[in-house]
Amino acid sequence: MKNDSTTYPIAPSSGMGAIIEENFTTFRVWAPHANRIAVTGDFNEWNPDDLELEAEENGYWAGTTDKAKKGDQYKFLIHNGDQSFYRNDPYAFEVTNSDGNSIVRDLNFDWENDEFQLPSWNSLVIYELHVGTFNRKNPDQVGTFDDVIEKLDYLKGLGINCIELLPVAEFAGGISWGYNPAHPFAIEQDYGGPEGLFRLVKAAHQRGIGVIMDVVYNHLGPSDVDLWQFDGWHENDKGGIYFYNDHRSATPWGDTRPDYGRAEVRQYFRDNALMWIEKYHCDGLRMDATSYIRYEGGGLGFDTEILEGITMMRDINAEIRSKYPNTITVAEDLKADNIVTADVGNGGLGYGTQWDMKFVHPVREVLTTMQDDDRDLQKIVDAITYKYNNDAFNRVIYTESHDEVANGKARVPEEIQPGDAESVFAKKRAILGMALVMTSPGIPMIFQGQEFLEDGYFQDSVQLNWDKLERMEGIDHLSTDLIKLRTGINPGADGLRGQHTEIVHCNSETKILAFKRITDKNPVLVVLNFCNKDYQDYGIGILEQMDWKIKFNSTWKGYDEEFSDLQVQDVHKLHEATDQKEWTGKINIPAYAALIYTLN
Repeated sequence: MKNDSTTYPIAPSSGMGAIIEENFTTFRVWAPHANRIAVTGDFNEWNPDDLELEAEENGYWAGTTDKAKKGDQYKFLIHNGDQSFYRNDPYAFEVTNSDGNSIVRDLNFDWENDEFQLPSWNSLVIYELHVGTFNRKNPDQVGTFDDVIEKLDYLKGLGINCIELLPVAEFAGGISWGYNPAHPFAIEQDYGGPEGLFRLVKAAHQRGIGVIMDVVYNHLGPSDVDLWQFDGWHENDKGGIYFYNDHRSATPWGDTRPDYGRAEVRQYFRDNALMWIEKYHCDGLRMDATSYIRYEGGGLGFDTEILEGITMMRDINAEIRSKYPNTITVAEDLKADNIVTADVGNGGLGYGTQWDMKFVHPVREVLTTMQDDDRDLQKIVDAITYKYNNDAFNRVIYTESHDEVANGKARVPEEIQPGDAESVFAKKRAILGMALVMTSPGIPMIFQGQEFLEDGYFQDSVQLNWDKLERMEGIDHLSTDLIKLRTGINPGADGLRGQHTEIVHCNSETKILAFKRITDKNPVLVVLNFCNKDYQDYGIGILEQMDWKIKFNSTWKGYDEEFSDLQVQDVHKLHEATDQKEWTGKINIPAYAALIYTLN
């Protein structure tokens, strides 16, 4: 190591990137094909000969200096034979921008004894949001973490207890969904950088709201990626040490699938996963498109498994489960595969839960079908009752996500009635979907603005239409009532958080479906009308000892003046057989209504 100051001992080999310890900074990097590496930056006037790193074993290089301080910009200068490259630090916690410089910094924030723990998974309601558009105020600037903080009290009032952020790792440009990470350890500067994310998580926790971070480990970039041919080595004109250098590199998002076969690459993503939990106090990770980590083609047809990718996910999940049992890991796998959420010890990948294609697709299909007679209630029954590994909460259920409301697809009300998303038909049927999400077994999730029936499709450059909240204040109230029943803020509906579901009534002619959610106390009866017809004194089978009282009526005119005049009352019992039960419950069911009954 060359340094015009003093030679210092190298930091332990477990640390990567720029490690600040007292008055020293140690730089450590993996570049097995380099024959010389120096660090240049503000601290040495970008002198390429000032701080030369020493080679360690297995392709690692490290060096320590007393010159580099927090806030200094730097880059590695990597020499490979006659070639030389300026590269950003793969482990940089902050960069000036996606094609700028790395910044020396730590992530030692003042959390003020933050001891927040995520509520029980059966009590979660997740609100997925995109930082850049959720509360964007200036059309010339993206939204920031601080802008999200301004809406946390609103979300708290809505009953939300967990937000899920679309990816915030530094990406190319300032406008993006976030699924093109250029620097996985750095935080998008346009959103507010590391300090901004810290402020958001801290503020959310202070309000009792957890934070799930969306992370992308199936590909990188593909633009502004300094990891590409990082130390000069590559094969077949591919990406070098961090990427597969054969056909396995190909993904739908670029030729940048990481080489999970390299222990150093698996370690890189393991370290990244733990950073979000340990440094930013995130309460969960949602891993994007995991099927492209475990299959070359994403699991389509006769596909080839990537065993190293499977190993990486198992190892990450096992370590998180061991160290942080209250942290939830969520897979966006969309292959309806039990192995995703099965325990590692039983051969599974070990995720806590997974986005469920068995729910979203059939439910949206039934809701958006034009003619009532064509609605297939069996598809709804199957969607409600589907389980992974016999655990109701092994799945996240939703009708809207960033994927479902973009890429040629619209919000549910717009899909129901294109061009007239605020019609009474569109509103009522979209609310049926919301009610299904909040009452079916699973972890419910909604997408930003769904609670007031936002109908514009998701664009990363367009602000969420908060003006619509004023017009749809009653629908927002409806969503609040549903969410608070689901989380238990409003008492009496414990069954919504239970494992067991019983289909009570399913009539394909009348389009009436009823099911019970059951737990040790306070079961819940849900009745849904999938047609535009009112029913009076409609009979469903009940147990004699159950005195069902109306708790929620989605067509109440207090939510919307256009809704039903039909009065909905408590269940009236008659001693006559229905649905293979000895007793019948008589109820009024308005058109396209979702009714929830409890025992108190």
